[in-house]
Amino acid sequence: MAEQRLSELRVENFRSLRQITMPLGPVNVLVGPNGAGKTNVLKVFDFLADIVRTDLEPVLAARGGFDELVFRGGAERPGHLLIGIKGAWSTSLAGAPDEYVLKITNTPLAREEVFRSADVQHRLRTITVEGTRAKAQLRTVGEGEFESRSEWPPLGVDTADRKSDEVGIQPLSSGLSTLPRLAEKKFSMAPTLVADMLRAFRVFDVDVSKASLPSRVHRGGQEPIADNAANLAAFLLALRNSDEDAWSRLQADAVEALPQVESLDFEYPSGGAHSVVVVLRERGLREPTSLLDASYGTIRLLGLLAMLYDPAPPALTCVEEIDHGLHPQALELLVERVREASEKTQFIIATHSPALADRLKPEEIVICERGDDGSSLIPAISTVKVEEIVRASEGLPLGELWFSGVLGGDL
Repeated sequence: MAEQRLSELRVENFRSLRQITMPLGPVNVLVGPNGAGKTNVLKVFDFLADIVRTDLEPVLAARGGFDELVFRGGAERPGHLLIGIKGAWSTSLAGAPDEYVLKITNTPLAREEVFRSADVQHRLRTITVEGTRAKAQLRTVGEGEFESRSEWPPLGVDTADRKSDEVGIQPLSSGLSTLPRLAEKKFSMAPTLVADMLRAFRVFDVDVSKASLPSRVHRGGQEPIADNAANLAAFLLALRNSDEDAWSRLQADAVEALPQVESLDFEYPSGGAHSVVVVLRERGLREPTSLLDASYGTIRLLGLLAMLYDPAPPALTCVEEIDHGLHPQALELLVERVREASEKTQFIIATHSPALADRLKPEEIVICERGDDGSSLIPAISTVKVEEIVRASEGLPLGELWFSGVLGGDL
């Protein structure tokens, strides 16, 4: 299993996510109508990753400022937005989750952050970033005491017995982007751990127009698949050269999902092997078909398979409308490969497809609805309730139950 896992997402007042607490497992498939907030869940992680890569102030500015991000429903505009994640991204004790919470307030614009993690010496490290100062605090706790703490500690609560360090940072800089760069490594341990994980988060969306083009051959070994699959040909070529077994399995999957295809191959349009393009050897055709001439669904499927066979994926992969452009017969294969790939990367996936939902397990589906006030209800019903409904239906597929309205999240 992957060492880094998220177990919970908490959001307040971010776009349509007025107040949600969403448990997270290896595979999380968001199902619901347009406007239910599925995309906004993915945007939360994109927002956090951008903060790590740049800083809070430019990330807010690029999104139109606080007023463009905060929840628009209700009689009054909320005065804050909050994002919190729980999980395991350090060497913390079993049952002792790591935590990160970001709170942004308006009038005046300010931020507060809390990082918490525990090391193997049963020490809880809390770093609070508030105003223009960052304070690192450390205390020794008993294992039972730490494991019994299941609630989110409120921001601003001092959980430390002593102050171990303090440093000033810019008022609208983020601890995520600032603290990992400090020389005091002990001080910046918790921010560095969460920042490293967030920085690598991937929101994957195949850009068919770019994925079909020749890509420059990478000479330094296997490169990761790009977030938009623009380097699809180079990635697949490197996979074939570096992992014969993985290449054989990916090619077999492509042939199974695309019955007209007999095999995948490569051509070098510029000569000298400086760039490469994928070609399809298809049944009944004398010449191979360049990916430039392949169908939209074929290119998307190959891009998704490349992502699923990435040998070194990030801790979390988000995929918008994973079923878009795919034939229903490819979905069974796709779901199985997602489950296998979830040993290395956690998935949050958005879909409208009842055919894909039919192939899910109750613990994998997240029903999304929209309330009368415009807020997202995620999950609209618990996994326990989904399991009860499935049992009462005598095992009807989840997509059929969702499509019929039994599970909510109307189409």
